[in-house]
Amino acid sequence: MNITFSLDEINNVAQQILEQNPNKVMLFHGEMGVGKTTLIKILAKTLGVNDATSSPTFSLVNEYQTIDNQTVYHFDFYRLKNEVEALDMGADEYLYSGNWCFIEWAEKIPSLIPDSHSTISIHILPDGNRLLSLT
Repeated sequence: MNITFSLDEINNVAQQILEQNPNKVMLFHGEMGVGKTTLIKILAKTLGVNDATSSPTFSLVNEYQTIDNQTVYHFDFYRLKNEVEALDMGADEYLYSGNWCFIEWAEKIPSLIPDSHSTISIHILPDGNRLLSLT
């Protein structure tokens, strides 16, 4: 699935993504500032998270509950030096928990990613819109 959108349309984009029934482990790729964290916040809200969400840049993972008691994990592995750090924080247990796992900078933990995952890539277009692909 490919979608071109402006940031004003991001709520609709999140709904379209979830309608595709993606795998619960979702990798987000794109340059810094492209909108990965913003999209993850909207996906969490669309799933029913009512709590304030934020980037887990320093904590590595944030955990949220949806209104129907699903768990959503948001990871940001940008600061990791190696996969051992991810193992030390129990990343493998999160990733194989069956819960939603939204992962930024997954390229830092390539051997820990489950085979069954979806990938979202976001690129900024010259006009400022975003091009998103879901595979």
